[in-house]
Amino acid sequence: MKPAKREGGRSSGEGAKKAQAIDRMEVGYSMSQAMAEASRCLLCHDPPCSKGCPAKTDPGKFIWKLRMRNVKGAIRTIKENNILGAICGVACPVERLCQKGCSAAGLDRPIEIGKIQRFLVEHAWACGFDPLEAGEPRKERVAIVGSGPAGLACAAALARAGVGATIFEGRERAGGVLRYGVPRFRLHDELLDRELEDVKKLGVELKLKARVKEVEELLERYDAVFVAPGLWQPRRLRIPGAELRNVATATELLGATRVDAASVQRVVRRKNVAVIGGGSVAMDAANTCKALGAGRVYCICLESLAEIPADRADLELALANGVVIKPHAQVSELVGRGGKVVGLKGCETEWVTPGSLLPSNARAVPGTEFGLKVELVIFAIGASSEPENRKLGPAKRDGLFKVKRDGVSTANPRLFAGGDATRGPALIVDAIADGKEAAGRILAALGVTGPEVAHG
Repeated sequence: MKPAKREGGRSSGEGAKKAQAIDRMEVGYSMSQAMAEASRCLLCHDPPCSKGCPAKTDPGKFIWKLRMRNVKGAIRTIKENNILGAICGVACPVERLCQKGCSAAGLDRPIEIGKIQRFLVEHAWACGFDPLEAGEPRKERVAIVGSGPAGLACAAALARAGVGATIFEGRERAGGVLRYGVPRFRLHDELLDRELEDVKKLGVELKLKARVKEVEELLERYDAVFVAPGLWQPRRLRIPGAELRNVATATELLGATRVDAASVQRVVRRKNVAVIGGGSVAMDAANTCKALGAGRVYCICLESLAEIPADRADLELALANGVVIKPHAQVSELVGRGGKVVGLKGCETEWVTPGSLLPSNARAVPGTEFGLKVELVIFAIGASSEPENRKLGPAKRDGLFKVKRDGVSTANPRLFAGGDATRGPALIVDAIADGKEAAGRILAALGVTGPEVAHG
C-alpha cells in the first residue's frame, strides 16, 4: 500500500523539525485552532470535500457541525463513517482528495481538513466520548484475514451490526501497513493503538501471530470470509549488484525502523544512501534515513519533478531535509566491493512517448552516464502479493485477487476480498472504502440489516 497519507499545510520548517525526531509526531490542533480553522469554511451547499473522500468520512458535515458548536455531533459523523478517522487525519493525502476541491482555496487556502479531523477524534478520547456501540449480538460469524485498514474497517462495520468478527493477523502486532509501513514521525504507535482500541471495544476479536494458509478451513468454520492481507513482497530492480549486502527495500527499512529504530540507525548513520523510486514510500524512506543520521541521501526516479508521484508534502519534506532528488534518472548497476554495495551507476532518461510514465517507456540519454558513491541502497518501487497469500482467493496472473465489478465480491458468494490485495498499491482510504463495502455485501448476503447512521 502506498502508505499514502499526509497532513496538508506543512511548512519547510515543520518538515525539517519533524524528521529530526524519528519517534515524534507533529502536535495536533487545540480546540481554539480547530474552531478557528473551521470558521474559514464556506459551508458549501454541496461540499466538494465530501465528494473527494473515498471512505466517505463526510468532512463537509463534520466541519459544519463543529462550526455550529456541535462537537459531539462532529465526532459522531467521523467515527460512524470512518473507524480510523484519526489515522486518516494524519495519513491521508488530503491535498489531492478532500482538500483538492475546497472552495475556500479561491479566497485564501484550503481548509486543513485532516488536522480538524484528527483533533476531533483525539478530543473524543480526551473527554471519554465514544459514539459507537456494538450491535445486538447475532449468531453469524465472519473471519477477516489481515489487520490493515481494510480488515479493521470491515470488522468494525460488522460488529456494529451485531455480527461476530474475528481478525487473523500473522504478525505480532495489529495494523498492517499502518504499523509497519508508515514512519513513526507521521503515525505514532500511541495514536494507532488508540484507534485500534475503538475497533476492539466493539467486540472484534483479534488473533495475532495467526497466519492463515488455507481459506477453505475458515469457510468451514465461519459464515463468510473477507481476505485483505495487503502486499508484502517488495519489488527489486533486476540489475547487477541487486543482491549485494546493504541493499534493502523500503518495506524492510520502514518495518525494521518501527520495531527497532536504534538498530537501524547503527546501519544508516553517516552512510550515503540511494533510494530508488519517486513515490511517497520512497520519500518516507529518504526522510527516515535523514532522521536516522544518514549522510547524503539521494532519491533517484524516472519521472521529472513535475511528474513525480509522491505527494507534494512528502516531496517538500524531503527537499527541506536536504534529500537530493535526481529526476529523469535510471540506475543500471550497483557496484560492490567485498560483497557490499559501495556505489551505483546510472544515466539520465527521457520518455519515448511523453506522458506515459512507465518504466518500459523510458530510454537512456547517451552521454549522461553518472556514478555515485553510496553505502546503502533502498528499493522503493512497489510491492506485490506474497506467494502464500495468493492461495487465499482467486488470484490473477499478477497475483492480485480477482473480484467482481463491485470491487470486493468473488466467484464464491461467501468469500470477499479487498485492499491492496485486489487494487494493487493504493491509499489507506481506498482500503477503508473496500472494508466498508465488503461489510455491506457480507451483511446483505447474511440477511443482516446494518447499523443506522445517527445524525445528531
